[in-house]
Amino acid sequence: MAQRLSRVRSWGSRVFAVECDVTTGPVYFSVAATPQGSGGDVRPLGQLFGHGKVFSLHVHGDDRVRAAKFHGDVKSRLSALPRGHVMEMSSFLPNQKRSLVKGFLMRVPADSSAADDALLELLREDAVHACSYATSGDRWWQQLLARSEEGLVVAERFCVAPAPAPEHHPSTLNIVNSDVFYSFRDAQQVLIECSNIIPESKAVLELVNKPSDPTVKGKFPVIVIEGLDATGKTTLTDSLKGAMGAVLLKSPPQVLAPFRQLFDAEPPLIRRAFYALGNYITARQIARESEKAPVIVDRFWHSTAAYAIATAVSGKVGNLPGLGSEVYQWPGDLLKPSLVLLLSVSPEERLRRLSGRGLEKTVEEAELEANHLFRQKVEEAYMRIQNPACEVVDASPSPDQVLQQVLLLIKSKCHL
Repeated sequence: MAQRLSRVRSWGSRVFAVECDVTTGPVYFSVAATPQGSGGDVRPLGQLFGHGKVFSLHVHGDDRVRAAKFHGDVKSRLSALPRGHVMEMSSFLPNQKRSLVKGFLMRVPADSSAADDALLELLREDAVHACSYATSGDRWWQQLLARSEEGLVVAERFCVAPAPAPEHHPSTLNIVNSDVFYSFRDAQQVLIECSNIIPESKAVLELVNKPSDPTVKGKFPVIVIEGLDATGKTTLTDSLKGAMGAVLLKSPPQVLAPFRQLFDAEPPLIRRAFYALGNYITARQIARESEKAPVIVDRFWHSTAAYAIATAVSGKVGNLPGLGSEVYQWPGDLLKPSLVLLLSVSPEERLRRLSGRGLEKTVEEAELEANHLFRQKVEEAYMRIQNPACEVVDASPSPDQVLQQVLLLIKSKCHL
């Protein structure tokens, strides 16, 4: 078991976070080899561990692609348990980037053997680190589990104690180059690592490996139109194309359409890298077309980043990285548009428009419609992205009024 745990560095120095309720924030606890004295409110620990049998799983490995896919596989297997019996969990080293290790906490009835059987099977994988939780006197103990011929055995144990909430939500520690990518090479490397297990990655890499500079736009302005679904982006971009004699481009680009369903089913690391590369394909198209005419782009890096950040950061809006964080900075090797406009309508108006569309939704679009908190996080992430920042446009009036408003903005900001 010691060999297994050595793969998760500084286990005894980690803080553990369990997402019991997104509206109140995680329950945090630390571990130590011996009791460290009383301190902090222990009642949340009793509520967390005091019902039936409690287990935790952490998925970690040196191969980040295989670990990410296996984490998704474990999540799928655990989905068979009743709702509320499985919670998102993580461990991390406070304020240390890329130290977050994701996992799950399971609570099952005391007389159930289903969890034991599932853990025995999962512990065949080196990437899985499993623990049970038990009480002794007034203390809770985290027990590191290993397989044996007799079944699950306790290899080592640590005393559990309440821990204070960190300055920043732990889910922010791994955003850079896991959920949002800030260079072509970093996104490309993920798909290179996928090539042996996702053959389609090779075809995507061939599309993006064509030589050209995706950082320099031509002499004509490049205007990006951003916004949540049903804020009027398609109507406006089509109108701008006609009014300005512009070229209309979309991100992700059409050449990636045959691969989107496949990569949408992959874990965030792979899915986000795929869409990040799509922005670089679009950037090449922008660079070429802006030599000949103004370019209108239906979504670009702002969308990729805002949705990824809002998905990666669990809980309330306040958990997002603060304004000025590196996660909101534009990639240094990606073409910058002349102007970014963010269309905004009220939640009620957006839902009214959505109800009349009848189009198939992505998982994130469905989440946006059903989850008010997620929508707020996406909107706030949009507003925190810098260099270039978004100019907010009220898209509630008629399409023609919105068009005239936007044309005036373009004329003013792009000096046309």
